[in-house]
Amino acid sequence: MAPLSLASLALQQHRLIHDIYVLLDDGDRRVLAITRLTPLEFAVLQRLDLEEGRRLTDIGAELLCVKSTITRLVDRLEASGLVQRTPDPDDRRAQRLLLTSEGYALCTKASALHNAAVERRMGLLEPTEQEILALLLEKLRTNLHRDLSDNA
Repeated sequence: MAPLSLASLALQQHRLIHDIYVLLDDGDRRVLAITRLTPLEFAVLQRLDLEEGRRLTDIGAELLCVKSTITRLVDRLEASGLVQRTPDPDDRRAQRLLLTSEGYALCTKASALHNAAVERRMGLLEPTEQEILALLLEKLRTNLHRDLSDNA
């Protein structure tokens, strides 16, 4: 059997990463269903848990969401009592987001469930394999960011 060309290897790697993404996303949806959060809602709550008072537009940009999508998503989170909007003191047109106490509690619960699932899924790899995988994925992510910003 002849070795694969670099182009063929790249396509094979892309398919594998895509398949893994689909499986991880499905697993996340199943775990988060207990909390009634979607993965995207959970991602917003996580970002606010790490840094309160983030701008709506900044979170949308990080999550690659167009303005209308992130606005509707935050509308749902706000209606559910999980976040609250506050005016941005630096820009009258912008809004900042804060977790409510209910939002913080739900984010904590969802994070615990999600973290346990991630550890279970990734646990088959030895620690050295996990380190190598993390280095390779970080290298790939850096290149993707560069490629996407160069071709924007």
